Amino acid sequence: MKKVSILLVVLLVVALSAPMLSSPTPTKAQDTIRVAVVMPSTISDLAFSQSMYDALVAIQEERGEDNFEFVVSENMFVVDDALTAIRDYASEGYDLIIAHGSQYGSGLPDIALDFPDTAFAWGTTVDTFEEQGVSNVYAYEARSEQGAFVLGALAANLTENDVIGIIGPIETGDAKLYVDGFKAGVVYENADIEVLVNYIQSFSDLALAAAAADAMLAEDADVLTGTAQMVPGAVNKAKEAGALWFGTQSNQTSLAPEIVVASQVYEWTVALNPIIDDVVAGELQGEAFALTLENEGLLIEFNEDYELDQELIDLADELTQAIVDGTISFEFDEEGALSVVEGEPMEAEATEEAE
Repeated sequence: MKKVSILLVVLLVVALSAPMLSSPTPTKAQDTIRVAVVMPSTISDLAFSQSMYDALVAIQEERGEDNFEFVVSENMFVVDDALTAIRDYASEGYDLIIAHGSQYGSGLPDIALDFPDTAFAWGTTVDTFEEQGVSNVYAYEARSEQGAFVLGALAANLTENDVIGIIGPIETGDAKLYVDGFKAGVVYENADIEVLVNYIQSFSDLALAAAAADAMLAEDADVLTGTAQMVPGAVNKAKEAGALWFGTQSNQTSLAPEIVVASQVYEWTVALNPIIDDVVAGELQGEAFALTLENEGLLIEFNEDYELDQELIDLADELTQAIVDGTISFEFDEEGALSVVEGEPMEAEATEEAE
């Protein structure tokens, strides 16, 4: 018994004299930002949803996986399903939830009010629901008419039949801006060119997009463009007919390298990074952000496999710079019709200040 008692005393002394061990390091850093995004199509649609996914991947690479985590719910075109997913993510404690679809705005204010400490981002729009007492919803949009105008001007110089077709989904948001801007670019270069426009009333129906392209090709269109995740259906028809294609949202060269001339690419990191910085700082301000040619949220990317004359590349650069400088700008009337304005913005601002 004495030996056992002595052994216990020795063990107790050793235990008391040993340095205290720190608690295990948590597997997830406390300052890790957890982001969830709900999107209407797939992350590989080469259009609207992929542009957002690519931006989140780039942000994660820049900030590091230990500091930035994100999950995606794709193919959430049904609004009720999307809103359920958004609410579920908020309940699970995600720091930022991105509702990547203008159709999701109907139920977002109620969810945001139920989770005032959670940040939400909604695109593409400028509405942060401030008038409804919401302060934790950010908005983002793409001023897609800007890059579209540049692409439209290029298209006007490439058509041989003087017929160009534009396929839109639903006449709203950045889709409408793109269609209007592209048409304005064509008219700016050559008002005699016939521009065919067809809104197929669907963001995702490949068959409808293909049918619209077929109809335009039958009317001698030799340059086509379109916006939304349904465009692969139209691109395939353009490829079969040997017509040229201009892309938007994501770089669409891989769809048909032989006919894609250039694409307007959305760089959503321009809007997402300041939102994420607010979340990190714990300051939810509910701001609205816009991608533009000036802040490089909109990028014109040429297809290296398509041989475009240098003079047209120079034209694209000149028009881009004119939009950045403000010597070319765009106005919308009460009915949403776009008009192109040329002038000297600095002089106009000086006049307004003088008044």
